[in-house]
Amino acid sequence: MRAVLIAVSIMALLSVQAEAASPYAGQNKVAGVCSQCHGMRLPAEGSIFPPLAGRDPVYLKNALKQYRDKTRVSELMNNIAGSLSDNDINDIVSYYSSVKP
Repeated sequence: MRAVLIAVSIMALLSVQAEAASPYAGQNKVAGVCSQCHGMRLPAEGSIFPPLAGRDPVYLKNALKQYRDKTRVSELMNNIAGSLSDNDINDIVSYYSSVKP
C-alpha cells in the first residue's frame, strides 16, 4: 500500500512539472509567430492587432483555446492557434502575461 502511495505521489509531481508553463519557451514561440502581428511587447505603430503584453493570463488562455477550438472565429487566429497544444498555450500565456508593455 505504501509503495502505491509513493508511486502515485511521484506520478503526480512529474505531471505537474510536465505541465508547468515556461515564459522562456513562450518567448521563443511568440518570437516565431505571435510577434509578427502582436509584437513582443507592443505591436508596430498603427497596427490593427491588439498588444498582448501584460494581458490577463486567464483571458489570454481562454482566447487562445477558443481560437484553437474554433468557438471564437478569426480565420487567421483559428489557423495559427489550431496547431497549439495546451503546453504551447500555457507557455505563450506565461510569457505575455509576465512582460510589461
